[in-house]
Amino acid sequence: MGYSETPDARLISLYIAGSEIALEVLIKRHQAKIYGFIFSKVSDADLADDIFQDTFIKVIHTLKGGKYNEEGKFLPWVMRIAHNLVMDFYRKQKRTQVINDSEDKPLFAFLSDAGDSIEKLMINEQIEKDLKFLIQELPNDQKQVVLMRIYQDLSFKEIAEQTDVSINTALGRMRYALLNLRKLIQDKNIILTE
Repeated sequence: MGYSETPDARLISLYIAGSEIALEVLIKRHQAKIYGFIFSKVSDADLADDIFQDTFIKVIHTLKGGKYNEEGKFLPWVMRIAHNLVMDFYRKQKRTQVINDSEDKPLFAFLSDAGDSIEKLMINEQIEKDLKFLIQELPNDQKQVVLMRIYQDLSFKEIAEQTDVSINTALGRMRYALLNLRKLIQDKNIILTE
């Protein structure tokens, strides 16, 4: 049975009833608009792919969970989800303060608050050793991202490719690693500024 003329609302009902093909038709029908919208916000094809996939993972969870309120407005609803995921990405990127992939910064620069001056970020060998020790205490996935990002100077795109995860996941792991390192620094009373 061809679904090309079937309205969105009917396709959603068919999908909820178990028709995977109905979802494929919905995705194909709207993917150009949704992907185009995401790409216009992030200007990176790989990242746009990741967010597009995350958008439809959320759509599937909502539909399968019976939480979708059908008012014949499927496309605007999906666009809202995509928009929120784009905003989440930028919020995470801002929070980790590791936006510029080309800058060569000492490890502590990644742990600093935005107001810290370059002078305050100067660290001695003992602190660097302390931090390397603390990194070993991180969970493996977080430790891997920190080592690749800071000591191998890889971009988040390269880290994502090498660890077979999305850029969002790589950024998320870096964020949690930084939060954990800050906590470890406080717990062990390590002084990072003179």
